[in-house]
Amino acid sequence: MPTRLRVSLALAAGLALGASITLSSGVLADKTAAPNTAALPYEDLQNFVRVMELVKKGYVEPVDDKTLLNNAMRGMLEGLDPHSAYLSGDDFKSFETSIKGEFGGLGIEVQMQDGLVKVISPIDDTPAARAGIQPGDYIVKIDGQPVKGLTLAEAVDKMRGKPGTGIVLTVAREGSNQPLTFDIKREVVKLVSVRSRMLEPGYGYVRISSFNQRTGESFENELSKLVSGAEGGLKGVILDLRNNPGGSLDEAIRVADALLDKGTIVSVRSRDPSENREFSARPGDMLKGSPIVVLVNSGSASAAEIVAGALQDDRRALLLGAKTFGKGSVQTVMRISDESAVKLTTARYYTPSGRSIQALGIDPDITVTQLKLAADDSQADFVPVTEADLKGSLTNENGKSDEAKLEAQRKIVDDEQKLAQSDYTLYQGLSMLKGLAIASRL
Repeated sequence: MPTRLRVSLALAAGLALGASITLSSGVLADKTAAPNTAALPYEDLQNFVRVMELVKKGYVEPVDDKTLLNNAMRGMLEGLDPHSAYLSGDDFKSFETSIKGEFGGLGIEVQMQDGLVKVISPIDDTPAARAGIQPGDYIVKIDGQPVKGLTLAEAVDKMRGKPGTGIVLTVAREGSNQPLTFDIKREVVKLVSVRSRMLEPGYGYVRISSFNQRTGESFENELSKLVSGAEGGLKGVILDLRNNPGGSLDEAIRVADALLDKGTIVSVRSRDPSENREFSARPGDMLKGSPIVVLVNSGSASAAEIVAGALQDDRRALLLGAKTFGKGSVQTVMRISDESAVKLTTARYYTPSGRSIQALGIDPDITVTQLKLAADDSQADFVPVTEADLKGSLTNENGKSDEAKLEAQRKIVDDEQKLAQSDYTLYQGLSMLKGLAIASRL
């Protein structure tokens, strides 16, 4: 059995979405599979050879054997499901480059659907995200050329290019009567998959934008910073997995394990029973039971769904937002030469309760529609009047109020109003987290 490494799939403009990717260092023949004693379909193979000969003789332009065979293998894999693919030449080089967490391009995860390139999610702080590309968008034209008729690899190749060069994407978006046009400059995309900050004293926020080779370690480091930096202790954490397209299964397991003290995280089942595996949490919850709210939406997929599903089923966190993407399959990448490989869907994964979320997604515990709240200009200069402001009001027998505390409370209220306007779902998540923190102390 060849040595395998679990790796992240996060390409610049993305090849496809991967809950788990396994990279085999051997050749395809080394892959142990369930025995198949059925004879090769001789007549079908004869038909394949006949078609190949007809193309070589009758096609309007000369085509070499290598091109025809590569196209045949590509069609064989792409005909199975949206995530299996034949990676050759530049496609395989791009895949290997993406493993390192740094690549050139636009910074979006996509897959082929109905002959069009569908955006799963833009990656945080990339050209695509800053331009306004959204999950669920369909890319219908690239620099004016229709995408219909192109393979996913061909479309991705057109979206890649030298950093600093421009590209125009024409996008169809639900709810928009006209196609949207985005003029974007390509960049070298460096994945910083984990960021954190304090929302308010005692309440932390961690954002995971994707799962690459360093996500688990980075998550633990960021969580440690929040715990050590919280005066009076960390009361709770919001874990933001919105628009997270997934990546490495191993890193998703490590993230979930950091928040769980026991229980199953995920199980993986394939056709070959010897390949089935179940992953369980080890003792040691970094938050020591402090409440967690997980934010999810339709762009939360694969590895992000593994984490969300584990925390939900093990009753460790409350999920808030919208139904997730619904990708419950595992891909294995196997080299067949130094320049090519096969990415094949080899298993399904299941949440701790045994549910498969393939094509179903995960329903949040609390559904929140992302709203855009407008600032009320009429209230901009409004200063609330309290009892202490009234002329001749009685003083408190315990002494004057602590102005520093009052000012801190005013700042919290002001920050919450700004948060509600900029990110309504996060605002609701923070409100829910505070309620859970209070309930845990009762």
